[in-house]
Amino acid sequence: MLRVAVIGSGPSGVYTAQSLIEQQDVPDIEVYVLDRLPCPYGLVRYGVAPDHEKIKSLQNNLRTVLEHPRVHFLGNVEVGAAGPGLDQLREIFDAVVFCVGAATDRRLGVPGEELPGSHAATDFVAWYSAHPDAATRRFALTARSAIVIGVGNVAVDVVRMLSRDAAELAATDMPQGALGTLADSRVEDVWMVGRRGPSQAKFTTKELRELGSLPGAEVVVRPEELERDPAYRDPGGLPAVARRNVEVLRGWAEPTADADTPGKRQHRIHLRFFLRPVEVLGDAATGVRAVRFERTAPDGRGGVTGTGEFEEIEGQLVLRSVGYRGTPLPGLPFDEATGTVPHDAGRVLHDGAPLPGVYVAGWIKRGPTGVIGTNRPCAKETAQSLLADAAALGERKRGPAGDPVAELARAGERPVAWRGWLAIEAAEAEWGRGLGRGTVKLPDWTGLLEAARTAEAV
Repeated sequence: MLRVAVIGSGPSGVYTAQSLIEQQDVPDIEVYVLDRLPCPYGLVRYGVAPDHEKIKSLQNNLRTVLEHPRVHFLGNVEVGAAGPGLDQLREIFDAVVFCVGAATDRRLGVPGEELPGSHAATDFVAWYSAHPDAATRRFALTARSAIVIGVGNVAVDVVRMLSRDAAELAATDMPQGALGTLADSRVEDVWMVGRRGPSQAKFTTKELRELGSLPGAEVVVRPEELERDPAYRDPGGLPAVARRNVEVLRGWAEPTADADTPGKRQHRIHLRFFLRPVEVLGDAATGVRAVRFERTAPDGRGGVTGTGEFEEIEGQLVLRSVGYRGTPLPGLPFDEATGTVPHDAGRVLHDGAPLPGVYVAGWIKRGPTGVIGTNRPCAKETAQSLLADAAALGERKRGPAGDPVAELARAGERPVAWRGWLAIEAAEAEWGRGLGRGTVKLPDWTGLLEAARTAEAV
């Protein structure tokens, strides 16, 4: 029997497990999906916005894989400095596949970025998605104006959460604390700012259009900023998504009869382009008060260049959303330039040679690109490399061939198995009923682990 550890239970990890168990060439593979959290599904649970139920329903497909008899979910196992390292895992398993994603956000690299009130958008997403690491975070929604730097789908999600009526969010699984904070929010103006033009924005058209359908929210677009983009004036050669985005923005740039009706709108969403941040303004005592931007212009090569013109946008809350970045993993080589692990078709490379029995898939393999479905062919490629190595992996000397769960327990771990996760699900459903809502996520480590441990007593 070939025993494989997959580190990470998000889409890339689950798709890797699926590719391994559904093939017929190498029989008797057992896959153990390890995750630092006691809950599966990765960014599908903790990164998809709570009001995107259709995307969140992907959990049902991932669940089918994790319930396969030859797949074993083991949560609450942190691989690395705080738990079993690579050498220890290679003694227990024949192969290890790291599917850990990109764990941190990219920085702006400008003065004032660390001021109170300036946060990574990923931290804000983790907070309203009930990630247990974010349970103690606080956000200044007493601010009148919020600035979101970035024009991707995460930025759009954040803008939508700041602008959506909290009563609508009560029907989602958003944690009660975050829901209450958003209900009491005083934010009126939300600015989403990009350093390049509308034709180069990374959001998808479906996400963009949602901003225009929010009750009580007005989308404000400046026609003169759109006109700066040569592709906006002649969108025929653009990819389909960019062309549709341009048409949506063009519609918003045209004034409407009720745009200036006093009291009609609770939120104003300002979409700004060709502005790059150069400084977050404020002080350590009072926090952020504004962001200083430099006007940019197309450079004719797909990028932008500074013009020497500056503008300040007032805001007491700043959320940067300029991308994710992978972090080094203990025992693995790491490319600082790309934030990925060097590999050849998923085989981890050390000094140019494959590291026997060690593989990568997902964002830590290719960088934070693509959508959820992009992980499927990426995972399949890695699985095929592993399967091609199966004979050599089976011959590789390893430690006792005991039960991996028992081996991890001997190493000091206390894994949350699948029935523990089912107990968490039940607790979240019960918690929601008590609040008069549907399922509501438990937001902290203590609550999650206490719920999981109830399954051990059965």
